Amino acid sequence: MNKNLSLLLLLFLLVLSSKAQNVQKAPENPNHPDSLKIWTVIGQSSLLFNQSSFSNWAAGGVNSFAGSLLLDYNFNYKKNRWNWDNRVLLNYGLNKQKDIGVRKTDDRYMLSSIIGYHLKKYWFASFFLNLQSQFANGYEYNADNTRTLISGPFAPAYLGFGPGISYKKSDNWKVNISPIASRITFVNDDYLSSIGAFGVDPGKKSRYELGVSIEAYRKDEIMKNINLEHTLLLYSNYLEKPQNIDVNYTLSLFMKVNSYISANFGIQCIYDDDTTFPYINDAGETAYRPQFQFKQVFGAGLTYKFNTSEAKK
Repeated sequence: MNKNLSLLLLLFLLVLSSKAQNVQKAPENPNHPDSLKIWTVIGQSSLLFNQSSFSNWAAGGVNSFAGSLLLDYNFNYKKNRWNWDNRVLLNYGLNKQKDIGVRKTDDRYMLSSIIGYHLKKYWFASFFLNLQSQFANGYEYNADNTRTLISGPFAPAYLGFGPGISYKKSDNWKVNISPIASRITFVNDDYLSSIGAFGVDPGKKSRYELGVSIEAYRKDEIMKNINLEHTLLLYSNYLEKPQNIDVNYTLSLFMKVNSYISANFGIQCIYDDDTTFPYINDAGETAYRPQFQFKQVFGAGLTYKFNTSEAKK
């Protein structure tokens, strides 16, 4: 097995072997039994596989092996009128094909935090912070298997933060709106910075924007052991072309077979006016423009779920 795929397996086994942390408790007060629990930790770790092999197969085919690691955890705090929701999402995948070698199939991490002070019913005064980037370099491959660097660690990275108001009916249905949200795009690579990738000025390593940010999350059990999850991020920059709204939408379908076997299906759709792709214009010349980005993944494999709220029942 390729050493990178072995690393995926090792990381997953480390997650399985780790001991659960004790949930912090408030001092016991018999007059306030509902305030005993402060932290709730819910999440899952998944190691998904996809493999195909051919020998003397008339229809043809390419031997391949793919694996991806997903860690998705929520750390939620609740005490009195304060709510603090934190999400950590890590995803990395590799594919190995005969005569092509190892290529990356998925690569991202997202750290999201929203703190809220309860106002009325489901409404909170809030402040959010969101960081998104990737672990490894990304390349565009040519027909002769040569490659061109198109992204890398913190190239880009997106840091957003700002005050606002949030609607939270439950941990599975919430929306945060920030009308004065800052967003900083980082391009921490000399080559990508020099060509002005991801909207930064050529030679610069960052770009500042001020606008409105909307983050929505919904999760439903559509059938027994089948959960559908939606995550939507919208951003409009007041300082430049506010009519161009950046969209990042993710749909994930989690299908549970038993306590440790599952299948996951997901799509991600992105439109970012600052991320451009080459195309041939009417004059036959190479030009650049933003385009709709689409990613679809499916896999089956091992899943470990962790839920402190269930553990304490």
